[in-house]
Amino acid sequence: MSIHEECGVFGIFGTHKDDMAGLCYYGLFSLQHRGQEACGMVVNDDGVFTVHKDLGLVGEVFSDDVLAGLPQGNAAIAHVRYGTTGSNCKENAQPMTVNHLNGRLAVAHNGNLTNTLSLRKNLEQDGAIFHTTSDTEVICTCITRQRLKCSSIEEAVSRACASLEGAYSLVIMTSTKMIAVRDPLGLRPLVFGVREDGSYVAASETCALEAVHAKGIRDVGPGEMIVFSVNESGKAIYESKKIICEKQPQRTCVFEYIYFSRPDSVIDGVSVHQSRITAGEILAQTYPADADIVIGVPDSGLDAAIGYAKRSHIPYETGLIKNKYTGRSFIAPNQQLRSDTVRLKLSPIKSVVSGQRIVLIDDSIVRGTTSRRIVELLREAGAKEIHVRISSPPFRHPCFYGVDIDSEEYLIATHHSIEEIAKMIGADSLAFLPLHALEKMTCGRGYCCACFDGDYPVPIPKDMRKDRFEGNIQEGV
Repeated sequence: MSIHEECGVFGIFGTHKDDMAGLCYYGLFSLQHRGQEACGMVVNDDGVFTVHKDLGLVGEVFSDDVLAGLPQGNAAIAHVRYGTTGSNCKENAQPMTVNHLNGRLAVAHNGNLTNTLSLRKNLEQDGAIFHTTSDTEVICTCITRQRLKCSSIEEAVSRACASLEGAYSLVIMTSTKMIAVRDPLGLRPLVFGVREDGSYVAASETCALEAVHAKGIRDVGPGEMIVFSVNESGKAIYESKKIICEKQPQRTCVFEYIYFSRPDSVIDGVSVHQSRITAGEILAQTYPADADIVIGVPDSGLDAAIGYAKRSHIPYETGLIKNKYTGRSFIAPNQQLRSDTVRLKLSPIKSVVSGQRIVLIDDSIVRGTTSRRIVELLREAGAKEIHVRISSPPFRHPCFYGVDIDSEEYLIATHHSIEEIAKMIGADSLAFLPLHALEKMTCGRGYCCACFDGDYPVPIPKDMRKDRFEGNIQEGV
C-alpha cells in the first residue's frame, strides 16, 4: 500500500472558438501527477459537446490524431483520475456528461463524498439509474434533478451541493456557462485565472494555469461558486456566489502541501515548495542527526531534504535517482520481481552514499515496505548509517476525503511505536514531523490532518470502502 494522488480538474471558458482541446491537453499534462489511471475532456462547440476519455496517461489517451479530431470550441473541461470511489474502468473516467430536458451538463470532480451511499440509495429509490460506480455520477444526478426544478444552473448547483458531504472541487460546464465549486471546508484545492485573450481557466493547481499562460486571480474559497458566463457586450465575465452561507473554519488537506501538489504550485496562498522546505527545517531543528550528507527520496522528499540540509548545515547531495519510466505502464512479469519494484524505480549513487552517515528524508511512511527497501538499497551501496526523517507526522488513520487509504489495517504507525518502526525498516534512527509543526508549514492556514490525529471534520459513515458499489449495496451509515 502507498499513498496515491486523488484527481485533477481543469476547465477553460471563452467567447471565441479556439483549440480548447490543445489547451486542456497542456492543463492535464501539468496535472498528471494527481492521477494516472484515466483522463478525459469535453469540448463545447456552441452547445455541442464532444467527449473523449479512456484509461491511461494523458499522452496515451490524447494522441496527435485524437487531438486533431476534436473540434475547436469556446469552452472545455478536463480531468485526470486516480479513483478513490469505484473501480478503475473506462465507465468511471471523467468528465461525466448528462443530457436532460433543460440542456446538457458535464462535470469533473476532485475529492470524495462521504455520504455517497445514502445519496445513491435515495436517488435509486426515486427512480434514478446509475451506469458507473463513481460518486461523480451521484453529483451529476443531484445537479440534474435540481436543474429540472430550478430556473438557473447556479441555483441547481447550489441546491445540489447542500446535500453533498465530504470533499469536492467541481468544474461544471453547460452549453453557455462554466462553474467552479469548492466544498464548504475547502478540503480539495481549486484556483482560477485569466488568459490574455480574456478566457478564464479553473484548475486544481496553479501549475495548470501557468501551463496555458493564464494569470492567477485567486483560489476559489471554501463554499464558493464561481460562475463564468458571457455578458451583453459579448465579454467573458465571472461572478462569485456563496453556496454555503454558514461560516466554517477552512480545512484544506494538509497532504496537498506534503505530497500531492507540484512544488511549483501555490495552494491557498502558500507555496508548496516553501512549505516543504519549512518542514525540513523543522525536522532538522527538532530531530538533529550526526551525519555527513542529507539526501531526499524523489520526488516529494527532495524539498524537505533541502530544508533539512539548510538548517542543519549538513551538505545536501543527490543520493537516489528515480527511473522515470516505471509508472503505471510498468508490469512486473512475476511475483519475485513484483516484490522488488523499489529497486527498479530508485537507484542509489554509490559514489555519493558509500561510507557516509546519511540523513534520508521522505514525505511519509504508510506500510513501511518501501522505506525498508530504500534503506536496504542504501546499505547495499555502502551507507554507514541511515537516519530516516519523515516530513509529515505518523500516518495513523485512514482518509475518506480523496486519499486512497481507507483502512487502518496496513498503516504501520497505527500498530507500532516509532522505535519499532525504525527497527522494522532497518534505520539507525527515525523521527517524524511534530503534529504542531503543520501550523507553521501551512503558514497558519486552516488544514485537515485527520489522517494524523483522527479529527475528522465531516462525519464518516461505516462503509467507506473504495469498492463498496461493486457488489450489492448495503446501507453503511
